[in-house]
Amino acid sequence: MSGILDLISGPIGQQLISGVAQQTGQSSDKTSSVLTMALPVLMGAMKRNASTPEGAQGLLNALSNKHNGSVLDNLGGLFGGGVDQSVMDDGAGILGHILGSKQPQVENALSQKSGIDAGSVGSILKVAAPILMGFLGKQTQQNNVSDANGIGDLLGGLLGGNAGGGQQQSLIESFLDSDGDGSILDDVAGMVLGGGKSSQGGLGGLLGGLFGK
Repeated sequence: MSGILDLISGPIGQQLISGVAQQTGQSSDKTSSVLTMALPVLMGAMKRNASTPEGAQGLLNALSNKHNGSVLDNLGGLFGGGVDQSVMDDGAGILGHILGSKQPQVENALSQKSGIDAGSVGSILKVAAPILMGFLGKQTQQNNVSDANGIGDLLGGLLGGNAGGGQQQSLIESFLDSDGDGSILDDVAGMVLGGGKSSQGGLGGLLGGLFGK
């Protein structure tokens, strides 16, 4: 199975990058940098949310209904005249659900790492979130995913399908909860920026290596 970062390097990813860059007025390079860092983190957060039966069922319901992948069929239309407010609102709802109270930390961390202001990072994530959900919707259909185990395996496969495989997946897990208290995306700013906690050693450096400085 291809990994989530393969989405960025493929045709959909290139359309996503150029469309989001145009929408936010940022360069394609910086937009690509934010998306390359953000998508595995968003997917890792979804995987953690889906680790409970309720969370998995909620995600499956969303992927089989509203986020069934149809958004990917007309990305040109989506970005053609600027992204519709309803898409931005949808993205905001998705981010609030999967990141919760950690959302500002994630946006600030990505902002500092990419050199884009946090407000623009937030806009990039709002546009990217429904497209990521659409991508997952298509993947669940293609792989006939219909239960909690299946959705967990799918998300794990997409995270682990990148270069670094299991290393990246364990990194994402650590990244999502660095002090093990079960709080999603704990200390994310420190982790992304290389500060981290001393007990986490080289995680920040590893993130820099995976995502590129």
